[in-house]
Amino acid sequence: MGVGYIRIEANTADSALPVGGAHVVIRQPDGSILYETDTDANGNTGKFALTAPDKELTLDPYFGKPAYSLCDVDVTADGYVTVHVHGVQIVDTQTAILPVKMLPLAKEASPITERSIFIPPLGLLIPRERNPAGPPADERAQQQDYQNRVSRSRQEDYVIPVQASLDPDPGFGAVQTVNDVVIPEYITVHLGIPTNAAARNVRVKFSDYIKNVTCSEIYPTWPVNSLLANIGAIISFALNRVFTEWYRSRGFNFDITNSTGYDQFYRDGAEIYENISQLVDEYFNTFVRRIGFRNPFFTQFCNGTTVTCAGLSQWGTVTLANQGRTPIEILRYYYPNDVILVASTNITGITESYPGSPLRVGSQGDDVRRMQNFLNRIRVNFPLIPVISNPNGVFGADTENAVRVFQRTFNLTADGIIGRATWNKITFIFTGIARLAELDSEGERIGLGASPPTTVLSQGSRGHDVLELQFILNAIAPYYDSIPTVIQDSVFGPNLKSAVIEFQKTFNLTPDGVVGPVTWNKLYSVYQGIEDSVKVPPAGEVQPPTTPQFPGTLLRVGSTGADVRLMQTHLNTIRIVYPNIPYVVVNGTFGEEMRRSVVAFQQQFLLAPDGIIGPITWNYIVKQFQLLTGQISTALEYPGTPLRVGSRGTSVRLMQGFLQELHAAYPSIPLIAVDGIFGPQTQAAVMSFQRLFGLAVDGIIGPITWYAIIERRNAVV
Repeated sequence: MGVGYIRIEANTADSALPVGGAHVVIRQPDGSILYETDTDANGNTGKFALTAPDKELTLDPYFGKPAYSLCDVDVTADGYVTVHVHGVQIVDTQTAILPVKMLPLAKEASPITERSIFIPPLGLLIPRERNPAGPPADERAQQQDYQNRVSRSRQEDYVIPVQASLDPDPGFGAVQTVNDVVIPEYITVHLGIPTNAAARNVRVKFSDYIKNVTCSEIYPTWPVNSLLANIGAIISFALNRVFTEWYRSRGFNFDITNSTGYDQFYRDGAEIYENISQLVDEYFNTFVRRIGFRNPFFTQFCNGTTVTCAGLSQWGTVTLANQGRTPIEILRYYYPNDVILVASTNITGITESYPGSPLRVGSQGDDVRRMQNFLNRIRVNFPLIPVISNPNGVFGADTENAVRVFQRTFNLTADGIIGRATWNKITFIFTGIARLAELDSEGERIGLGASPPTTVLSQGSRGHDVLELQFILNAIAPYYDSIPTVIQDSVFGPNLKSAVIEFQKTFNLTPDGVVGPVTWNKLYSVYQGIEDSVKVPPAGEVQPPTTPQFPGTLLRVGSTGADVRLMQTHLNTIRIVYPNIPYVVVNGTFGEEMRRSVVAFQQQFLLAPDGIIGPITWNYIVKQFQLLTGQISTALEYPGTPLRVGSRGTSVRLMQGFLQELHAAYPSIPLIAVDGIFGPQTQAAVMSFQRLFGLAVDGIIGPITWYAIIERRNAVV
């Protein structure tokens, strides 16, 4: 026998709030108690040891039985529905992390007080044919070509050398950076076969979906290169479904199913393993693509023992990894010889991309300051993260300590360094917390009454009651992953009807998409239960204190004065870096033009797009202005260090934005991308500017060129 481990995470509100002080009981399947404990203030327990079958059995493709032990977990907390999880799988030498989503008790006479989750067996052991739907139409021909070639020869004839243009990566082997495929922040999973309309849909963070599927399909004990090859295939399969809109183009309201007969195995509420979690956090944006094709490759796979297919053999990857094959070599063994691995930088939910090099003790600059401010905001919800007392952009011991605690809280390698995985995780968590705080603040603006409206709403309805319905659904959605978010536009359209149906299915109401008295009452009882049970930190703390402070009065269409003028000036500066935000005339009057600019800003930074400047939006605008300018006034000071090829960050992005605007007046200045990376194209634009205005043509933005660019830009805008 071996020993495995388990750790429990209790959270709510889409992981934006931990549930501290929850009582956890770990039991044998026969009900006998193994351990009892409570979660800490960050919602985590310690790690507990349990017996498990020997690790060697997880590496034997012919064992044919579960090579893991089982336990049950109960989680109880005041104000929340008690959760009973049955069948948690414990693997020798591995740490199973059980994320438990706590649902607030509804405010009604007889609320549901308990729910049970039954985790099915590992997908590797399910002897079912996969993916009868086949690849999307645009790939069928290329896969048939591949299958014909493979029938004539084996992989040795089709392994090609990695192209010189690819950048080496220590994990996956070779990864090319692209931005033409969007990595979604969330993916909607249908918990059944596609035609089962009664099955629930669940909205899952994309990286969490990949972790769950990987842990649901294979053993975590497999060699790292085998794990990476499988992770790459799982990511590509999911992205292919999203990219081609395989289900949505056929009228379904989900992206993928959890049926092994059609898609990949997702087990709602199941454990994940620490080592797989860390790999996915590092590589969730890396997928397989064929040279010459834009779409992610349809990476069909099967277990390779009880079921074989024309794609990847899960068990076969273990053999190949043990032979020393890299992940890309394993993938080329099973898929066409011209597949490559690419990493998309177009990640939804991350407003600031990873700067390209790790931040550690001694690092300085805006990127450090941004992470310090994000961590300080996150610690409001996760209080065990120590405060960074002086978030001044200098990475010192206090920042390192805060990073380590954050990493331990969210299952990252606790090295105190902000690498790609930690940067992305900090940004994701901050974004979720900011959304939650904005929703909480927004409730005051909607003006909910003590009792629900009496109006019956259905598709085609309009008005304030529809807006109230949309707000309540958005406020509930973070706590119930089966309920999608909606746009708050006061119009009852098809998407709102779909969201109402999912709400009705979640709470066992007639799923007709009509909001009558029964649905209204349930909406209010669920929303009021959240208000009573969940303590959301004050909305004003969504950002560190800013200057100037929010004036205390909402700014909206019709508002006038100095505060409106200040926001107009700030928005015009911010749009230099984010050109999708429309230019607004600085006149101190909040009109329709200003509302559109505010909505675009809110959409850019994942706030509720209502066109109103409340405390959250005010703080975000001021913060972004400060990050761009380094000060509160409108003067744009030189950052102190020359910008040249290889420089990165907001100062580069600012100059690129100015040069892009100057291109319209001076076409000889090349049009460049505003991406915050000082590459050859930016250098060429700088040299053209310098040549045009009689400066030393060195392609470097020193203080003279910096202020010249600002002066010329201000003259033409």
